[in-house]
Amino acid sequence: MGNTKGGNIGEFEELVLLVVGTLNENAYGVSVRNFIIEETGRKVNISAIHEVLKRLERKEYIRSKVGGATEERGGRRKKFFHLTADGKAVLDHSRELRNGLYNRIPQVGFNFSGL
Repeated sequence: MGNTKGGNIGEFEELVLLVVGTLNENAYGVSVRNFIIEETGRKVNISAIHEVLKRLERKEYIRSKVGGATEERGGRRKKFFHLTADGKAVLDHSRELRNGLYNRIPQVGFNFSGL
């Protein structure tokens, strides 16, 4: 079982994990990269995506399965990823932490012209 208690993850790991969960059955390296680029405008290379996917799988936040070979990929097979219960739990923990901190920001004006 993965370690979700205090399972803090980095911002980029969280982003990739969120995208894997969002893409559900269609999450593989290139689709994750393309989604991040389209949704955030952030430039990421595929090797960074693959490294994070491997790390998340080692932590048991995602699992993978290999799909069938396709002609469009020259007979190579895609590795698909899906979110595990531990992965969902660490995302829930992260969201609760962020929301808790955000909700503690005082409701005051942010006029700093007098500083």
